[in-house]
Amino acid sequence: MGLAQRWQRPFDCVARAVPLLNRAVGVSSRAPINAEMRIGVIGAGAVGLRVAQHFLASDDVEQVVVRDIRPSLEQSVVEQLGTKATRDVRRSVLRDVDLVVLATPPGPHVRLATGALENGVSVVSVSDSVNDVKRLLALDSLALSNDASLVVGAGFSPGLTGVLARHGAGRLERVDEIHTAKMGTGGPACARQHHRALKSSGSDRRDGHWLRRQGGSGRELVWFPAPVDAHDCYRGALPDTMLLVQAFPNAKRVTARVSATRRDRLTMHLPMLRRPHPEGLVGAVRVEVRGTLPEGGLGSVIMGAAAAPALGAAAVAACSGTWVLKGRMRSGAFGLSTVENTSQFLLDMADKGVPAEIFEGLRTLAADDLDELGTLVGGVT
Repeated sequence: MGLAQRWQRPFDCVARAVPLLNRAVGVSSRAPINAEMRIGVIGAGAVGLRVAQHFLASDDVEQVVVRDIRPSLEQSVVEQLGTKATRDVRRSVLRDVDLVVLATPPGPHVRLATGALENGVSVVSVSDSVNDVKRLLALDSLALSNDASLVVGAGFSPGLTGVLARHGAGRLERVDEIHTAKMGTGGPACARQHHRALKSSGSDRRDGHWLRRQGGSGRELVWFPAPVDAHDCYRGALPDTMLLVQAFPNAKRVTARVSATRRDRLTMHLPMLRRPHPEGLVGAVRVEVRGTLPEGGLGSVIMGAAAAPALGAAAVAACSGTWVLKGRMRSGAFGLSTVENTSQFLLDMADKGVPAEIFEGLRTLAADDLDELGTLVGGVT
């Protein structure tokens, strides 16, 4: 006998069923944003390209304006996107659009967000840099004074992890602990940020105090949804804890970890020894929320998602931007762990190909299952 994980995809099932039901009764499954919306996407890498594709798939978006510091890439992406996409030739994207999505590597996000907010343009940032997230959250008063939204850390992690944490917290009477983990990287910029995060010190929240933790320490075997499954994860400079504490200030413990191989840990204090891949393979995120159950006693809710990180980050950014345009997001600077209607957000994510999963426990594998598994891995029984 043996054990296997059991994850369920409730939002994926509902997301597929709702359009069918709506068509049967003659109701549109897509709420309109507004006619002739113009979206700015700054950063034309793996994430930026997919963000633009998500928006261009909407009939409510008239045009997507693309900007990148590499003119050849900017031109190539615009040609790939089609006639509804254009280059930011006049460099006016921060004032001439209805929403700006910042999909650049860490660094320029604060400067770009400030310029957009000063013009009353809402911003979605996918940066997973601790420094960027901290400084972006400090723009709260600027966003409020201009009646604009600044969604901070709207990627796979942070981003989807915040939504999962908020949704899991809804199943508990009181939240005591939140623990997040992520595995995989998106494009080259994401891989470089992973390398920097792993060698830098991170912060855990414990009993109302911040504790500085050495990067690469705190090894923990984390089980993600299939096909990712189990990976060793470690502490690092991750902004998830900062964003989660903003939404759950009374939680006693908040931690974040990132996966790393033995080679990653051996070389984390060196420059990257080889060029990153254009885009990573399938990755995953996992969130565990612990606390008091409504019926009493202690319990936990474990949720996750598996997808190519660039695809996941783009879906989160596109969903966040759409919600801003529909007036579902408040003004000010905030992370996605403050989202109220998490069920609808997760349905929208499933509709974009990134379904959330809920861990339902372990199931026992019968002898026949183990024989079949042994055959799949090379005849081992």
